[in-house]
Amino acid sequence: MTATATTALPDRWLVVRLSALGDVVLTTGVLEHLRATLGWEFHFLTRAAFAPALQGLPAVKKLVLPEAGALRGAAWLKACRDLAARHEGFGLLDLHGTLRSRALGALWRGPVLRHPKFAVQRRLYGLTRGEGLRARLERLNVPQRYALAVLGEAPPREALRPVIHLREDELAYGRDLVAGLGDDVPVCALHPYATHAGKRWPTGHWQSLAQRLAMVGWKTVVIGRHPAPLFAVDPPEGTTDLTNATDIRQTCAILAQCQALVTGDSGPMHLGTAVGTRVVALFGPTVRAWGFAPSGPQDVVIETPLPCRPCSLHGGRGCRRGEQCMRDIDPDTVARAVLVRPGPEGGAA
Repeated sequence: MTATATTALPDRWLVVRLSALGDVVLTTGVLEHLRATLGWEFHFLTRAAFAPALQGLPAVKKLVLPEAGALRGAAWLKACRDLAARHEGFGLLDLHGTLRSRALGALWRGPVLRHPKFAVQRRLYGLTRGEGLRARLERLNVPQRYALAVLGEAPPREALRPVIHLREDELAYGRDLVAGLGDDVPVCALHPYATHAGKRWPTGHWQSLAQRLAMVGWKTVVIGRHPAPLFAVDPPEGTTDLTNATDIRQTCAILAQCQALVTGDSGPMHLGTAVGTRVVALFGPTVRAWGFAPSGPQDVVIETPLPCRPCSLHGGRGCRRGEQCMRDIDPDTVARAVLVRPGPEGGAA
C-alpha cells in the first residue's frame, strides 16, 4: 500500500491479536513504527494474560480484554457486533487471521486490513524443504509480515524490533533482584520451558550449561512458568530458580539486567529481544523460515542440521527420533554462544 493510499485510511485502529505471548510481543515494534510514520493510534484486542506486554506502549491507547467466555460461539458474535459499534470510524487491523478474527471483520463497519501469513508457502516448505522456499520465507520475519498488512513494502526488521516499556519502579525491581545474586557478576537468564515437548532442551543439558557458566564466574537465573520447575530440588551452584515466581512485567525487568538469555523458541525469547538482552535461541522442530527467530543485533540461533527439520509449525507433532534436533544441541556450544559476543549483526552457531 502506498503512502497516498494510507492517507485515505482512518488514523485509529483496533488491532486483533488474541494469542500467544510471543505473537503479541512481535506486534509492538510494528505499532510503534506505524505511530511514528503514519501518526496512527491503536486499541488492542487480546487476552488478559498477554496484556502486560502492551502496557506503557505509546502506540496503544486502550486495551480491549474480552472475558474468556465471550470468545466462543454466539457470545463471540455478540461481542463482535458490540466491538464494531463501539469502534465506529476505526479501521480493523487483523494480525491474527483466524475464523474468530474474520468473523469480527465480516461485521466491521470500516476498512479491514490483514497480514499475509504465507500459509501455502509454509506448508510447501514443510513438505519439500526446498532451498528456494526457505530463502523466500526467511526474507521477511513475522513483524515484517505484520507490517505488510498496511505498507506496500516491509521496513527493515530492525525498524520493527519488539519493544517493552518498563516503568522506573519495574526497572528498580530488576536491578535489585539481579544485584542480590552477586556484586558485579554477569548473569544469564535460562528459560527451559515450552508448551510443546518437542521444543524442550533436555533437563541434563540445562544443568550442564548452568555448571559451565558457574565455572567461569557467571550466575544464572531460571525464569518462566511451569507445573514442574526445572530445578525443583538442588539447583546447581550459582543458579537461582524463579520458576512461577514472576509475572510478565517482572520477568522483563529481570531480563533487562541480564547479559544473556538462553531459551527455546518461545514467548520469553521475544521478551528478551524487546528489552535489549542478547538472546541465544535453541531451535529444534521449528526453523527461521517460520519468521519467529529473534531479531536483536546480537541475538543468535543454534540449531542442528537434520533432514527432518522442520517437522511442524509450533513443535507440537510427536517425534520418532526422540527430539534429536534438541538433544544434539551441545551445552558447550551454547555456553560459548553466551560467553562470546557475535558480530554487530548477530549470526548463527
